[in-house]
Order: sequence, then C-alpha cells, then structure tokens
Amino acid sequence: MTDQIFLASRSPRRRELLHQIGIRHRLVDVAVDESIRQCETPSAYVVRLALAKARAGAAKLAAGNRLPVLGADTAVVAGGELLGKPADRGQALAMLRRLSGQTHEVLTAVALVAEQTESRLSSSQVSFRRIDRAEAEAYWDSGEPADKAGGYAIQGAGAIFVSHLQGSYSGVMGLPLFETAELLANAGIKILQLSLTARK
Repeated sequence: MTDQIFLASRSPRRRELLHQIGIRHRLVDVAVDESIRQCETPSAYVVRLALAKARAGAAKLAAGNRLPVLGADTAVVAGGELLGKPADRGQALAMLRRLSGQTHEVLTAVALVAEQTESRLSSSQVSFRRIDRAEAEAYWDSGEPADKAGGYAIQGAGAIFVSHLQGSYSGVMGLPLFETAELLANAGIKILQLSLTARK
C-alpha cells in the first residue's frame, strides 16, 4: 500500500498515533530552530513550530510530490512558563517538583502542508498528584523522562502521576487525533472511509 502523507517528526509516539488511525506515512527528517521568541506566547510558539516543521518537510521533498506533510509540536506550560525537554537529571527533577500536586497545561499544535496550509491547536489540563523525591529520582533513573516535554510521558510510567486529565489524551502524547483528522479530511483523506475500504 502506498503512503498517504509525510510526517516531519522523529517522534515514535506520533508514528504510533498515526498508525492507530490507519494513516500510512513516511518520515521526512527536518531540523528547525526551536528557540522561543521574545514576548511569544506558548500557544503561538507551538503553532509556529508545527508550521515550520511541516513547511521544512515540504521544502525537502522532490518537486512534484503530491503527498501532504504533517508537522507537530508539544509544550508543557506551568505557571505561564514553557517547560521543554530536560537537559539533565537536575532539570528533570526540578520539573517534576514544579508539576507535583499542581495542574499544568499541555499544548500541541498540528500543521498540514497540502494544497492549502492549515494548523490546529489542542489544549489540555493535566493534574498531578504529589510526587515525593524518591519517586522522582526513580522515574528519572527509568530513562523515560529524558526526551519528553515537561519531563514525563503520559503513555508510559508517568501516567501514575496523573490524577485528572481534561482535554485530549492523544494531544498530551504529542498528536491530537481529533484535530489531525480534521486537517486530513480537509486535504481529502477521510479516515473512516479508508478503514471501510480496507475491509472490503
């Protein structure tokens, strides 16, 4: 079966989520500057990066490519401050202390470059129970938090810290499927129709 889109992301979670809804895809490797701009809001930041990744992916492809290119970006926001991926153990433990017993926001933007370029933004509220130091240290030692925004993975062992989620589980993972399906449908890729066709 042929690919339906290109994915401008190295994230295995995004690949898993596309597989979950039956979207066949091929990776296109991109590198974009992820520095936050002065006075840029977290929501503007993630939308800008999702668009930049999708556009960079489209620019790398051969002339005449007809497949849409999907890009996405996720940020954890606590008290109005962006929490990126922890650089080291100390930073990861500080992030977990910051999130412990509090509610934070997870923003994920998704963008699609096709005949038209569109983006969507998903916002979720995630509440953590209190995390003691020994737990935080053991979690870091597991290796899971190292490359995750905010220093945790909701689809992994980090789920034990989540007492409440309001919003999109897939968005917190890194690719909001509702918004992604909207963009794909606008580009002529209708997910349920694909599923029904595949069963015939």
